[in-house]
Amino acid sequence: MAQNGREQWATKIGLILAMAGNAIGLGNFLRFPVQAAENGGGAFMIPYLVALILIGIPLMWVEWAMGRYGGSVLGHGTTPGIFYGMSGRKRWAKVLGAIGLWIPMVVAIYYVYVESWTLGYALKFLFGMVPKVKASAGGGQSEYLKPFKDFLTTYLGAGKGKFFKPTFAYVVFLVTFVINYYILYRGVVEGIEAFAKRAMPLLYIMAVVLLVRVFLLETPNGSAVQGLGFLWTPNFEALKRPEVWVAAAGQVFFTLSLGFSAIVAFASYIDRDDDIALSGLTTASLNEFAEVILGGSIAIPAAVAFFGVAGTVSIAKSGAFNLGFVSLPAIFVNTPGGMFFGFLWFFLLFFAGLTSSIAITQPFITFLQDDYGMSRKKAVTITMLLIFVVVQFVIFIPGVLDEMDFWAGTIGLVFFALVEIIMFFWIFDANKAWEEMNRGGIIRIPKFFYYVTRYITPVFLVVLLGFWTVDYLPKFLKNVSWQVMVARVIMLALFVGFAFLALKADEEVE
Repeated sequence: MAQNGREQWATKIGLILAMAGNAIGLGNFLRFPVQAAENGGGAFMIPYLVALILIGIPLMWVEWAMGRYGGSVLGHGTTPGIFYGMSGRKRWAKVLGAIGLWIPMVVAIYYVYVESWTLGYALKFLFGMVPKVKASAGGGQSEYLKPFKDFLTTYLGAGKGKFFKPTFAYVVFLVTFVINYYILYRGVVEGIEAFAKRAMPLLYIMAVVLLVRVFLLETPNGSAVQGLGFLWTPNFEALKRPEVWVAAAGQVFFTLSLGFSAIVAFASYIDRDDDIALSGLTTASLNEFAEVILGGSIAIPAAVAFFGVAGTVSIAKSGAFNLGFVSLPAIFVNTPGGMFFGFLWFFLLFFAGLTSSIAITQPFITFLQDDYGMSRKKAVTITMLLIFVVVQFVIFIPGVLDEMDFWAGTIGLVFFALVEIIMFFWIFDANKAWEEMNRGGIIRIPKFFYYVTRYITPVFLVVLLGFWTVDYLPKFLKNVSWQVMVARVIMLALFVGFAFLALKADEEVE
């Protein structure tokens, strides 16, 4: 199907599953349980739900509405063209809109590399080529986990582990890259939608199977049931700490993939009068089920069963990668059927990562098609070629990944979401924005959200941006190593290039 010469989603279920796949990524299964465990356990859900209502849901509807309006009315599915049209054809709006190309591209560059780790681990488990660890932690938790720490450091370019050879890691990256390229090359309907219809049900099935297996874990150190108790027992004292509320808001941001422009690009391929109110809530619900119910019930409970609460806390605080890439595989190799369940865990992560990576790569492809009239195949090839060239710096220069993740994947997301709200509800017009959000809706969005979106959500975003700036910015600015400078030069060059392309693009916005 086509509208204004653009593709459209073939089915409603395909659209919803693709949108859900965009939101469901590595953060659902790795980041959420760690955030909850570190920030009050069950009490974390209180600020989490508040942030979901005051930031997540409103922003999600805004991005759906902007995308649909851009694709069906303006003929542009990305923020340079959409901002230009909504601002009354102001050229500065195109430069701001270029941020909506820059963020997903920078994240896609390093995300596809991290995604390849999960495929590498899955293959190693599938063929039984994983480290052997001691059957008990008698030698200490550190010794117990050391083989898989070596496993991971080889991927990070910081080790020469005998289990993972750098050549293998790079070949797996190439395979991951080609899979992303193939899905995107086939188009919105035959590629992204067709993949989502198969991948999302399989992802849920794998998660449920792992959930059942984890619930049956029990060792002298603890049980998975105790792990659930640890994760969900409320520590209401934590609610007095501002950083807990900031962490909850940040998690909602990441889990719904807000500020990436992927929702905007995907929504630009729906019909002018298609529902977005209920569709948006449905995709958010699918994501929350994957995160809260499934993501919160696998990694932490399994770790508690083997290492106890204290040991799990130390692992969680050492980073989400250590929980998912070190402790979980070490656990699986010492359980019956561990090779299969280890494969299932990492294949689950691979599918979650893949559904997200193809989504965040789509905005620049859409931009090249809409604003420069390129064919789908040419736009995909240029986009993936750019990713392939720049990702080499991520793979071979330590520190580039962290720097990119901070500027694009943390600070950039919140800043750009704030820009979207201001553009849609203040510059474009609040009443027209509200009408657009409800247009064709199967349900009517409560008027409460009009005031939340216009006034409360921007305030929350300013507070969140302020906290992260104060907390993280000084540390990152102090780091002026040559590796960090390489990352900053690359990111600056990308933004300048995207801004130039946005300004030079066809300015005929209907």
